[in-house]
Amino acid sequence: MSKTILFLALFLSIVLNVQISFVVAESKVYVVYLGEKEHDNPESVTESHHQMLWSLLGSKEAVLDSIVYSYRHGFSGFAAKLTESQAQQISELPEVVQVIPNTLYEMTTTRTWDYLGVSPGNSDSLLQKANMGYNVIVGVIDSGVWPESEMFNDKGFGPIPSRWKGGCESGELFNASIHCNRKLIGAKYFVDGLVAEFGVVNRTQNPEYLSPRDFAGHGTHVASTIGGSFLPNVSYVGLGRGTARGGAPGVHIAVYKACWSGYCSGADVLKAMDEAIHDGVDILSLSLGPSVPLFPETEHTSVGAFHAVAKGIPVVIAAGNAGPTAQTISNVAPWVLTVAATTQDRSFPTAITLGNNITILGQAIYGGPELGFVGLTYPESPLSGDCEKLSANPNSTMEGKVVLCFAASTPSNAAIAAVINAGGLGLIMAKNPTHSLTPTRKFPWVSIDFELGTDILFYIRSTRSPIVKIQASKTLFGQSVSTKVATFSSRGPNSVSPAILKPDIAAPGVNILAAISPNSSINDGGFAMMSGTSMATPVVSGVVVLLKSLHPDWSPSAIKSAIVTTAWRTDPSGEPIFADGSSRKLADPFDYGGGLINPEKAVKPGLIYDMTTDDYVMYMCSVDYSDISISRVLGKITVCPNPKPSVLDLNLPSITIPNLRDKVILTRTVTNVGPVNSVYKVVIDPPTGINVAVTPAELVFDYTTTKRSFTVRVSTTHKVNTGYYFGSLTWTDNMHNVAIPVSVRTQILQRYYDEN
Repeated sequence: MSKTILFLALFLSIVLNVQISFVVAESKVYVVYLGEKEHDNPESVTESHHQMLWSLLGSKEAVLDSIVYSYRHGFSGFAAKLTESQAQQISELPEVVQVIPNTLYEMTTTRTWDYLGVSPGNSDSLLQKANMGYNVIVGVIDSGVWPESEMFNDKGFGPIPSRWKGGCESGELFNASIHCNRKLIGAKYFVDGLVAEFGVVNRTQNPEYLSPRDFAGHGTHVASTIGGSFLPNVSYVGLGRGTARGGAPGVHIAVYKACWSGYCSGADVLKAMDEAIHDGVDILSLSLGPSVPLFPETEHTSVGAFHAVAKGIPVVIAAGNAGPTAQTISNVAPWVLTVAATTQDRSFPTAITLGNNITILGQAIYGGPELGFVGLTYPESPLSGDCEKLSANPNSTMEGKVVLCFAASTPSNAAIAAVINAGGLGLIMAKNPTHSLTPTRKFPWVSIDFELGTDILFYIRSTRSPIVKIQASKTLFGQSVSTKVATFSSRGPNSVSPAILKPDIAAPGVNILAAISPNSSINDGGFAMMSGTSMATPVVSGVVVLLKSLHPDWSPSAIKSAIVTTAWRTDPSGEPIFADGSSRKLADPFDYGGGLINPEKAVKPGLIYDMTTDDYVMYMCSVDYSDISISRVLGKITVCPNPKPSVLDLNLPSITIPNLRDKVILTRTVTNVGPVNSVYKVVIDPPTGINVAVTPAELVFDYTTTKRSFTVRVSTTHKVNTGYYFGSLTWTDNMHNVAIPVSVRTQILQRYYDEN
């Protein structure tokens, strides 16, 4: 099916609060996944898909009307419009692995890289050793790109790698011969899955470009965070000033636009992954994810990611923005690198001075001018100061004044809009600390916590004419600003496979400054600060580019292990990392996986927990995939062992035991990638009330022995059903500390219940 201008602009963003009605046809889009290709010729693969549909639908015309995409490069399958009964019929064919209903995915800087220690520095710095990521190709599946941004200039770039098989695709306001260059080497767009699912919708309410061009700016922000070129003297409304760049400024970028107006069709995303694998990307970065509850691992991104990883392509993907509630983590397949979001050591203190000369520091992205002393009001009944209800009664009490309100839950931009529409001059919002700020340009919107909000409320009620002054925000960075897991960042444990720790790693994802589309309402000179695991994911992708440049022979799991086992479990200055939420607590592996990414340490991890496709097959066997399904996925006959393997033995750089009764014995294998003659000793920090024993307690490596296995025995003294306890297991040679998180939940009470 050819792309069409009659494109769906899908559920409009929450910010605009616009509702769209869809007319959904009787048929829906399904992805028919067939596993590994049976033919190397893409045309033969497509023909086999047509024949399968023909046998179901009965005519060539019906096939052409039904089929949306043929997946024929990285794996075999197709997307087609089918009725529920047709989908059921085709799922029963022996060559079909899985029929997956089309799923909607949501799209989930000047300081970041200095904070993480990835600075140009001297010749020994990671950035210099990796040659800025030169000759590596990263594929970004998102909402497109704004190619005119100076962060995509190709000054100083050499030729495009000869292995590149992709290209640029022209479209609305995007000329491939002009807008692609030696840095932005690829640009394609995919919308047919969206159109097939929902039909024709008027684009005037949701403006978009039917081309790789990015309308809203999400994809531009992500791509420039990964590999934007050096650009000096960049700031956002005067804040966060410095040199903007991506983590790997020398990387080649290929953009695959599969997201439109904030949402992405799974069929389009899978086609983008299929094309990217064919084009020759070295890394895939996806700042998107499904909402909970999750499908099993056969959902779209996991399917595409499996085949990418099997071909040596690491897949970095967002954890989701549904935190801080437990079990909200997305993208949980063990073969992907799932990223949580933290703050960094930068804040934007904003002074609020009350009429009684007391000054309170809030947080805002407000460039000024200073708002001199004006009236201050707190909307009383029926609003009761609820931020979410401000728009319900746009009365004149807010006109010409600064408004104080309280947000019981995560506030939307509706409160800001309500105050502006009522003629208010500013907003002070008391809420749980989230550190994620909405830029409001010349309208002062200041965030404070409930305690400070209560202090201001007492002042308002103690005087007849309360007044307030709000100064422009300032930029503060360094050790005085602590690191926290962001409130919005989705949390474990993994709801699909609880023994697989997710997230894997955390990275800065709050108020990240990067390039944006000039269409964006928060654009300031082509840049904006944005927050989300969408912003943390490209930070990790940038680090993966550098590691891939230095270690081109490392597998995706080796890169993942190096990142997880060397992570900070404090912030870079040594201070503890807390997790923000309804109550602040010390962060644990369900908040940040292995910890905060430590790029310089990841280059030389000492030992790695490596895996091959065979390991992932053992995982599939352990979670009851059938022999036939696994054989189809791999394209070769595969028989699971009997008894089936334990998921606890998957060679991950973590240990998670969701149901410990008496004791558990599991194994891990490490590979030496450090000095040839090395001796490592184990250091155990056991979870509270958990006994952990490792055999052997010492690992010796030499020229002939590069891999060593060890056994971990875990038992408990707990006598009742409890929550998770956390610890760590570290191998050290006094130069490398190879640490993995240990998470254990006991289920002793269940045993007694069963016995009685």
